Amino acid sequence: MGPVSLLPKYQKLSNCKGDLAKMTHLQAGLSPETIEKARLELNENADVLHQDIQQVRDMIITRPDIGFLRTDDAFILRFLRARKFHQADAFRLLAQYFQYRQLNLDMFKNFKADDPGIKRALIDGFPGVLENRDHYGRKILLLFAANWDQSRNSFTDILRAILLSLEVLIEDPELQINGFILIIDWSNFSFKQASKLTPSILKLAIEGLQDSFPARFGGVHFVNQPWYIHALYTLIKPFLKDKTRKRIFLHGNNLNSLHQLIHPEFLPSEFGGTLPPYDMGTWARTLLGPDYSDENDYTHTSYNAMHVKHTSSNLERECSPKPMKRSQSVVEAGTLKHEEKGENDNTQPLLALD
Repeated sequence: MGPVSLLPKYQKLSNCKGDLAKMTHLQAGLSPETIEKARLELNENADVLHQDIQQVRDMIITRPDIGFLRTDDAFILRFLRARKFHQADAFRLLAQYFQYRQLNLDMFKNFKADDPGIKRALIDGFPGVLENRDHYGRKILLLFAANWDQSRNSFTDILRAILLSLEVLIEDPELQINGFILIIDWSNFSFKQASKLTPSILKLAIEGLQDSFPARFGGVHFVNQPWYIHALYTLIKPFLKDKTRKRIFLHGNNLNSLHQLIHPEFLPSEFGGTLPPYDMGTWARTLLGPDYSDENDYTHTSYNAMHVKHTSSNLERECSPKPMKRSQSVVEAGTLKHEEKGENDNTQPLLALD
C-alpha cells in the first residue's frame, strides 16, 4: 500500500488536452489550458503544490535580516511560478523582492495610485496596458519614451508607476503563468532625454524588474530607436542576466520582425497593428477608478483592477492626458518577411551584440 496523502481531494479537470494534474484551490479560476501550460513549462504539480510552497516558506528563517511582510500561499506561489518551481531560486527572488523594498524605502512610501508622483506618471501613460492579451495569453505593456516630460515626472516616479501596475496585474494567476510583453517606442526620444538615463537609475530599474519582481517577461521590444539607444548597451550590460539579454529585441522602424513575434491583431495602430490608437488614459482610469477623489485611500490591494468598468465620469475628464507625441512607426506593405541572421541588426536581440 502506498503512502497516504495528507492533501485534500482535488477536483478533476475535464475537457482539456493531456492528463492534467488534480486542482487545488490555488489553481481555481485557471483555464485547463493554462494549468497544462504551467505543468509543462513551469513544472507546476498540484499534488505537491502545498509542499513546494511550505519548503520555500521554511527558508525564511535563513534570512533574519529581511522583513518578509507577506508569506501566504498565494503570494509565495507567484515566486515559484516565476522561477519554474526551483525552490531555492524562488526563495532567492522572494528575499530580493523584500530586500529591494527595504533598501529603497522612499520608493515605496505611499505606494498607491493616488500618490501624486505615481498618479502623474499613470496619467501620462507610464505604463500603457493593452486590454487584450496576445496569442500566448501575455499582457502587453507599452512605453512611449518621448512622452517623458522630465519637468513633470521623475524617472523614479515612472518606475514606481510601472512597479505598482505590475503588482496589480500579477494578482491574476493567468499572468503569473503566461507572463508579460513590454514594447518601448523610442520615436522622438531626444538625446537630451537619453542623457538623463544614468547608470544609477538604470541599475535601479533593472534590480526592481529583473532581480526583484515575480513576473515572467517573454520579450522586451524596442521600436523606432535612435542610434544613441545602442550606447545604452554598454551601460546596462553588466547588470543584465544572459536570459534577459536574449529577450530584448531591436526592431527599428520596420515592424515586420515585431509582427512575427506579436501578431498585428493584438497591437494598436502605432505599432502597425489593427487595433485603434492607444488611449494614454486607459490604464490610469482603470487603476484610479471611475469614482476616484482625493479623499479616497485607494490602493492596489483594495480592488481587482481587471474588473473595473470603464465608464465616463468627471475623473475621466479631469485625468485626460495632455496631447501626447504619437509613434511614427511604419510598416512596409506586403507579406511579413523573415530576415536572415546577420542581415539586419535591428532584428537581433538588443543586448546580445557580442
